[in-house]
Amino acid sequence: MTLHRVARFTDVAENRGLEVRIADNKILLLKVGDQLRAYQGECPHAGAPLAEGALCNGRLTCPWHKAQFRIEDGALCQPPALDSLKRYPLEVRNGEVWVDDQPLSDAHTPPADDPRTFVIVGAGAAGTAAASALREKGFGGRVLLIDREPQAGYDRTVLSKFVIAGETPPDEIPPLREEDFYREQRIERMNAEVASLDIASKTLRLTDGQSLAYDAALLATGATPKSLDLPGADLPHVFVLRSRFHAQQILDSAQPGQRAVIIGDSFIAMESASALRQYGLDVTVLARQPVPFVKQFGETVGKAILARHQANGVIYRTEGEATRIEGTDTVEAVRLSNGERLPADLVLVGIGVSPATAVFADLPEEKDQSLRVDGGMRVCDGVWAVGDIATFPLNGQPVRIEHWRLAQQHARIAAANMLGGDEHYLDVPFFWTWHFGKNYDYLGHAEAWDEVEFKGDPFNPPFIGLFGKNGVVVAAVACEEERAMAMLAERMKQPLSVDEGWRLIRG
Repeated sequence: MTLHRVARFTDVAENRGLEVRIADNKILLLKVGDQLRAYQGECPHAGAPLAEGALCNGRLTCPWHKAQFRIEDGALCQPPALDSLKRYPLEVRNGEVWVDDQPLSDAHTPPADDPRTFVIVGAGAAGTAAASALREKGFGGRVLLIDREPQAGYDRTVLSKFVIAGETPPDEIPPLREEDFYREQRIERMNAEVASLDIASKTLRLTDGQSLAYDAALLATGATPKSLDLPGADLPHVFVLRSRFHAQQILDSAQPGQRAVIIGDSFIAMESASALRQYGLDVTVLARQPVPFVKQFGETVGKAILARHQANGVIYRTEGEATRIEGTDTVEAVRLSNGERLPADLVLVGIGVSPATAVFADLPEEKDQSLRVDGGMRVCDGVWAVGDIATFPLNGQPVRIEHWRLAQQHARIAAANMLGGDEHYLDVPFFWTWHFGKNYDYLGHAEAWDEVEFKGDPFNPPFIGLFGKNGVVVAAVACEEERAMAMLAERMKQPLSVDEGWRLIRG
C-alpha cells in the first residue's frame, strides 16, 4: 500500500465531494457522517466529474446522465453506469487525508452453481444492463444474450448527436461492455434473431431453426423506426437512424454542401438536423408542429431550441407535407402537398418508432404493439419485458417511455425480480438531448401542468425551469444546470412542492 497525502479533513464539505489527484488519477473524497470515503473521480459511464454531482439522501448523483451511487460504499443504484465506483483505501492522520493510489479489488464472478438458463432477447442498453445486473446480484447460472447486431451493445445515444456530425467515427462508438467483461462474467453473446416465443414450453425459436429452452426470459428488443409510406420512399439515400449501420450509411452518402431534407420533428429528427448541419449540409426540416418538443418542454423551451437551430442555418418548415420522394437512381427531391418541390441529395426520416414485438404474437399487446407489464416488469410467468417495448405503471397510469436510461432502470428491476425479488419502478424518468453544442436535461413525465417558472433565460443558457401541477413539481428542464438537476433527480422521487423545489435550486 502506497499512501499519498491529498487534503485536510476540513477541506471536504458536508454536502459535496472534493476532487483530488494522485499523479493523473482523479479521486473523489466524500464525507459520510464523521468519516471519509475515497472513490474514483469520474463516472464509469461517460467520465463525468463526480465532484460536480449532487449528494442527497445518501446517494451521489452524476451531473451528466444521473447515474446514482450509494455514498456509504460506492455501490451502483441507478444507471446509465453499469458498475459501482472503485473505492480507494483511505486514512486520516492528524487531520490530514492519505489515500492509496490503487483501488480495492472488487472483482467478482458468481460461481457456476445454478442450473438455470436466463435468456435476454436484445443486447442494447436494456439487455446489457440486465446481463450485468444478473451477475452483480449473484446469479451463477447461464446468461444468454441474443443480439441482432454482430458487435456487442454500444451507446446508441451518440448516433444522432455526434456520429453523423462527423465527431465520433462509427467504429469508435463506445461499447457498453468490453469483450473481456462478457468472457470473465460467462455471458454468452449470440448473433441471432428470434422467430417466436412459446411461453407454455418456455422455448424460444430462432430464425435459423434452433430452439432454446429457458427458465426466465427478458425481452429487450427496443424499437424499430417508422418508415415512410410514400412513393419513392425506397430510393437510395432515404435513411432512418437507429443503428451503427444506419449511421455509416448516412456518412457514406453525406457530403458537406449537399442538401438534406429531414421528415419529422422528433428528437432523433432534430438532433440529426443539428448533426448534419454541423457536418456541413444544408438542412431543411419538414415538421408536423410549429414548435418542436412543446409536449415535453413547453412552448418557451421549444421556441428557444428552434431559435438555436434557425440561428445555425436549419430551415424549419411546417407548411406542406411530403407526398412523394422523386428521383430515378437516387433521391433528387421531396414533393410537398402544396405542390412545392424541395431539391434533396438525401432524406432522413424521423417520424418516431414502433415497439419491436412482431415475433411475440402469443403475448397480449397494447394498441401500439407494446407489451403490458406489471410494476415489476413481468409480462407473464417466466417472461419480463423492458424499455421501448414495455407499457408499465407510473404513478398509477400505464405509460410507455422511450428513454435510454429508463430502459436500463427497467432492466435492473427485471433482473432483480427474475431472481425472486419484488422491485418496482419508483424513480423519476430522465433524458437528455443535444443541439448545436448545448445539452438539455429533462426530469419527469408530465402530461400536463398548470404553472411553469424559469431561473435564467432558455434563449440564453444557463437556465432551469420547473413545471408544477397543483403546487407539486411534475417535471424539470434545464441547460447547463447539472448540479441542480442531479439534486432534483433524487428529490423528485418523493412529492416535491414547487416552492421547496425553488428553495433547493436557489439555496
